[in-house]
Amino acid sequence: MKISYNWLKQFIEIDWKSADIAELLTDLGLEVEGVSAFESVPGSLQGVVVGEVLTCEKHSNADKLKVCSVAIGSTEPVSIVCGAPNVAVGQKVPVATIGTTLYDAEGKPWKIKKGKIRGEVSEGMICAEDELGLGERHDGILVLETSVPNGTACETLFPIEKDEIFEIGLTPNRADAMSHYGVARDLRAGLRQREVFLEVRTPSVSTFNIDNRSLRIDVSVADYNLVPRYCGISLTNLIVQPSPDWLKNRLRAIGLKPINNVVDATNYVLHELGQPLHAFDADRIFDKKVVVKKAKAGVKFMTLDGVEHTLDSEDLMICDGEKPMCIAGIFGGINTGVTEDTQSIFLESAYFDPVSIRKTAKRHGLNTDASFRFERGVDINNVEYALVRAAILIRELTGGNISSDIVDLYPNKKENHNVFLRFEKIDTLIGHKIPRDTIKSILASLDIQVRSVTETGIGLIIPFYRVDVQREVDVIEEVLRVYGYNNVAYSEKLNASITPPPSLEPHVLEESLGRQLSHNGFYEILANSLTNPSYQDLVAPELQSGVTLMNPLSRELSALRTDMLFGGLEAIAHNLNRKQPDLKFFEFGKTYRQAKKKYVEAPRISLLLTGEMNRDHWTRPGETMGFFYFKGVIRQLLDRVGFENCRETPVTDARFSEGLELSDHGISIGTFGVVNPAILKTFDISQPVLYADINWNALLEQASKSTFQYQEISKFPEVKRDFALLLDENVSYQQLYDLSFKAERSLLKDIQLFDVYKGDKLPEGKKSYAVSFTLLNPKKTLTDKQIDAAMKRLQKHFEKELGAELR
Repeated sequence: MKISYNWLKQFIEIDWKSADIAELLTDLGLEVEGVSAFESVPGSLQGVVVGEVLTCEKHSNADKLKVCSVAIGSTEPVSIVCGAPNVAVGQKVPVATIGTTLYDAEGKPWKIKKGKIRGEVSEGMICAEDELGLGERHDGILVLETSVPNGTACETLFPIEKDEIFEIGLTPNRADAMSHYGVARDLRAGLRQREVFLEVRTPSVSTFNIDNRSLRIDVSVADYNLVPRYCGISLTNLIVQPSPDWLKNRLRAIGLKPINNVVDATNYVLHELGQPLHAFDADRIFDKKVVVKKAKAGVKFMTLDGVEHTLDSEDLMICDGEKPMCIAGIFGGINTGVTEDTQSIFLESAYFDPVSIRKTAKRHGLNTDASFRFERGVDINNVEYALVRAAILIRELTGGNISSDIVDLYPNKKENHNVFLRFEKIDTLIGHKIPRDTIKSILASLDIQVRSVTETGIGLIIPFYRVDVQREVDVIEEVLRVYGYNNVAYSEKLNASITPPPSLEPHVLEESLGRQLSHNGFYEILANSLTNPSYQDLVAPELQSGVTLMNPLSRELSALRTDMLFGGLEAIAHNLNRKQPDLKFFEFGKTYRQAKKKYVEAPRISLLLTGEMNRDHWTRPGETMGFFYFKGVIRQLLDRVGFENCRETPVTDARFSEGLELSDHGISIGTFGVVNPAILKTFDISQPVLYADINWNALLEQASKSTFQYQEISKFPEVKRDFALLLDENVSYQQLYDLSFKAERSLLKDIQLFDVYKGDKLPEGKKSYAVSFTLLNPKKTLTDKQIDAAMKRLQKHFEKELGAELR
């Protein structure tokens, strides 16, 4: 938000340096991010002097150019090549001397240099009005009606306003400071704390009077909950034209482009008092009626910028007798805007429900100065005053008449808020005792009235415009920021309580597992917790358990994620679009749901794989990161926390075309599998993707109760033996794996399945597993007799319990 120092001085008479004002405003919570200079004429005509044309002759090599000899107060006249049709001998003209910086229409600087134009020397430039920033005319040079001596600086001939602009990083809660008046109020409070007593002056409206009642506009409001107060007034016999320079300079100083005297007046009052206004061309208001109501869904409406919007049934609109005219509190319509042909207007000032305005603004992607203020909450008690102020200003600028009584629809008056402030609470919360008289003085400087005083505290009346001060702690914050955070004394002694940490800190396990995944080639991602609610329809459209936002930033970010899959798929799609097909991602995050009218936040780990592990090479073929590789990665992760014998069961899940669920003693650890191609199609992903969704709480609980044992590496050699087993097709490798360790507990250290065969050479319903068994005795070298005995025990158990046969 930009605040003009010159404009601010109209409210509070202060002569401090801008740097000191910036420091004070920052201490008050209105952080000044920078102070910049403003000049109504860019460059302030530095280097531009008054010259007199002594001679003017036709250029020898150009029909439209002339060579002029110009006296600029120096010892010798300078030669200047000029292309203006109106240059003539005897004229007093503005001359930009060599080295002078001028500015083009876009504000870009360029410097005057000595040079030759078609062979003739040119030692400066005779300037037109627009080249100096004094106007927009460019049909010839500017002829000065003056008798001042040649060489006189032109900056002494023209009124040039210089200003300093504060760029304030306004926080969303400070709705009261969204204007020059609001900043002046805060400045007054800060100055009083420094024993500088200045009052804030508001613009006088004593000249307001109704000239006639020739233009009556009937106003009605359909829902006073959405529009608690609506005011309006009519003006006639207007002459719409460019605004005077003082008004243009005020608006340009804060980055606004002047339009015409009516629109500029409403913008001026907006930034002066913080109350948005809107002017309608009264001749275009059908049936001379203004109706404030919700829109009909699907109706098309074109705003002043020429963009067409499809209205929603929740959009609040300002309508006439037959059509919408304005999106209430946000943007006017193109059909009723003020133009050069406008002669009569209906001027609106209102208070609209902040939530309704914000939802509509975000729905249509609109962000205007008006919506910025209405979303945060304007002063409902200032609505009529701002309207009167604007009406007086427009009448002065246009020569028009105020032609109706003020319409003020305010059926349910808003009451100020009451808060009881305890002195003990102030001391406890701040940690510093502020004198009671100082507290009362600060509150008075903030327009907070004292209703009652007791030994323990004071009852306060909070003005309605302080929408951010509703609780006792809010009042304490106000006292503290005006008192000054830097004035709070602190002790050099620091006291702290030491509490024993839990057996396993979550962040320690997170770092450990993260390093393990990184060593396996995974990259950590961090997806947005806000997501598109339509993603839920891809996996469970019948479930309505998601958490939606009341005031979303956009439709695409209007819900909290119920699954971490979709954020990961967005990351994969982003990388695939940039020619990165081989990806390994993991993320630590949370999912959000509603369950039994409560919100549930669940920490999760997600893993995603896609692409190839190895690209094709002349020494070896390429290898895709497949299901079993992914399963191995997950198994390593679970082994790390102590899940050694998880149960795997097939799972029916809309996220997967095929997948497994991992569990331990009935507790679900997570699910993993191949992502459903229909989901991938939504993200324009054409290659297979593997996804795992793991329960972080289950991992943390298991890791906290697991104990890890370390032992020396055996000095004795391992022995490997292989079996080729003929098995029924319904026998899983998991069964074989578990039975092996059950049959041979002491010597068996590892099992590897290195070949699976199914074919016409085997009996129907059979398959062949080639399995390698690793045997080890950590205390001595194995003998052939021990090895054979162990292998026979394994074979016996396979034959008895699995019906296996050795091939």
